[in-house]
Amino acid sequence: MPDSVLVHSPATLSNLGCGFDVFGLSLAAPYDTIRLTRSAEPGIRIRHHDPYNLPTDPLHNVAGVALLALLKQVPEAVGFDMEITKGIKPGSGVGSSAASAAGAVVAANALLGNRFSKMQLVDFAMEGEAVASGARHADNIAPAIFGGFTVVRALEPAIDIIALPAPPLWVAVVHPQIELKTSDSRKVLPATVPLGLAVRQWANVAGLTAGFMMADYDLIGRSLDDYIVEPARLPLIPGLAEARTRALAAGAIGGGISGSGPSIFMLNRTEATAQDVGAALGSVFAELQIECNVYVGPVGTTGARVVAEE
Repeated sequence: MPDSVLVHSPATLSNLGCGFDVFGLSLAAPYDTIRLTRSAEPGIRIRHHDPYNLPTDPLHNVAGVALLALLKQVPEAVGFDMEITKGIKPGSGVGSSAASAAGAVVAANALLGNRFSKMQLVDFAMEGEAVASGARHADNIAPAIFGGFTVVRALEPAIDIIALPAPPLWVAVVHPQIELKTSDSRKVLPATVPLGLAVRQWANVAGLTAGFMMADYDLIGRSLDDYIVEPARLPLIPGLAEARTRALAAGAIGGGISGSGPSIFMLNRTEATAQDVGAALGSVFAELQIECNVYVGPVGTTGARVVAEE
């Protein structure tokens, strides 16, 4: 077994329109880089090489908490030195905390002889995610570990993640530089849903799953609409409606809010279309005089993984 590993842990999309807290999709980039070194000295020591001033106390760092959860299941005395370089800006809506938590446990598992299953790694990483969001949820963790398109069927009484292959897709994501807390995004959600809307939502959940499995791009596009969560969050993200309109006009299949926002994603058939869609998304926020970052890349297939030394 190696003494040190380097891991790339990807950004992810969650919800994917109709699949609130259920669907997730891995991206090829951006990603966090985590170097984990096994140490004879017990405990976890964390260093960040990024400008985000994140805590280095393992009890308050998402990657540290995930590692501590894993170590509870390791009988031997083990310590880790961890260096994290965040390639995913915290609060961007593309799974920043999930990437760090998932990357940490994938790296530790590699140093421990891969003794834990991916389902167990999801369980450990959710402890870190809870530090960031206040609740254990796996819609970003699952694709960060499994890659591709994932369905969180259940967390209780046992974790049940379904990993499905994603067809070739290119993703354009715009991250407007506005602050939007997950807690605030959840406060606006409706407590009850009319049955008619629920039925339409269920139909889209089934349609989107079938679309991914059959690589039916038209079905994917028809099924991305969210009748429950996105309408409630629409006022929180200026430019959202216009961004969708311009993206579809540029050739996007469809899209919506990534996670709790403020990022907006659009799925595309080709790289060329994704570049056009990314430019269209960016133009909306330029006109609103809101700074933004635009990411364009393919869907990721592997999730967090050990890579060769840089």
